[in-house]
Amino acid sequence: MVGDQQILDLLPSRLREARRNQGLSLDAVAKLSGVSRSMVSQIERGESSPTIATLWNLTRALQVDFAGLLEEGADADRIEVLRDTQVPTIENRGEGCRIRILSPPKDAGKHEVYDIRFSPDGILDSKPHTRGAREHLTVVEGLVEVTSGEGSEDLRSGDTARYAADIPHCIRAKDGPARVFLVVQDA
Repeated sequence: MVGDQQILDLLPSRLREARRNQGLSLDAVAKLSGVSRSMVSQIERGESSPTIATLWNLTRALQVDFAGLLEEGADADRIEVLRDTQVPTIENRGEGCRIRILSPPKDAGKHEVYDIRFSPDGILDSKPHTRGAREHLTVVEGLVEVTSGEGSEDLRSGDTARYAADIPHCIRAKDGPARVFLVVQDA
C-alpha cells in the first residue's frame, strides 16, 4: 500500500511523465486543465501539493487514470496482460467477421489495433473515417480483397497494404476464411 508521504513523493514525477507521454507543454496542460502554468510547474517540481480538485483537473486533461497515477511501480516495470477471454470483441460490425480490439481504450481515434477473423465471404465494409485516416493491414491467413475508394487489391498471407481510410473502404475474405491484423491511424 502506498502511504501519504509516498504519494506526495510519486506525484510530481508521475504527472510530468504523463504530460510528456501526451507530448504536451506546460502551457497546453494549463489550458486543458484550467490550472495555471506556474501551479502545474510547481506541482511537477514537488514544490506544491495539489488539492484533490486540482489533481482531478490535471488527470482529466492528461487523460490518465486518477488511481493508476499513484499505483506502486512505474509503468515501465509493469506488463499489462489481457487474457484471450478478456480482449474486447465486436461481432456486430460487418458480415461474417469477428473483430478483436487489441489497442487500449485511450488510443481510440489515434492508433487502433485490431485482429479480424473472417468466415468465408465475410466482409467489413467501412464508411470514411476522419480526414487523413489511414489503415495498415497485414494478412495473417487466407486471401482478402482490400478496396479503398476506386482502388482494389487481392492480398495473400504475409502481404501488407496501406491505404486511405478517409474514403469508403472494404475488406472481404475470398476463397475461404481469412485473418488480418489491422492498424488504423487517426480514425
